[in-house]
Amino acid sequence: MPKINKYVDIDTVEREAKKDLIDRHSPFIHCNETATKGEPFEVTVKMGNEYTHPDDFDHYIESVSLFNGETLLAKATYVPGTLGNVKAHNTTTFTIIPTSKKLNLVAHGYCTKHGIWESTPVEVSVAE
Repeated sequence: MPKINKYVDIDTVEREAKKDLIDRHSPFIHCNETATKGEPFEVTVKMGNEYTHPDDFDHYIESVSLFNGETLLAKATYVPGTLGNVKAHNTTTFTIIPTSKKLNLVAHGYCTKHGIWESTPVEVSVAE
């Protein structure tokens, strides 16, 4: 089982280099707090909040996965150099169809150099 790194509040971290490492490797989930059962629901996962991740051929975000608890809902994979020389956040929008009363969303980002990074969980209420 590979090690899974988790986000910590970078305001509590002293060294700038450590803040950079943690932030740019952490996925952040952006979505509405409520969804409707059976209706398309968009979930955006952004890698890094304050810092962008490199997009080099030997160091890049290879994939972003979205889970509901332990169930994989969606996954996007990337080819190195996709973002080119643009200093941009890797941002992926997934459209899912909720089927239960709530969603417990967690995202994983996989960096080819620093492994798997997990987001802070986001709970979404699902109306009938």
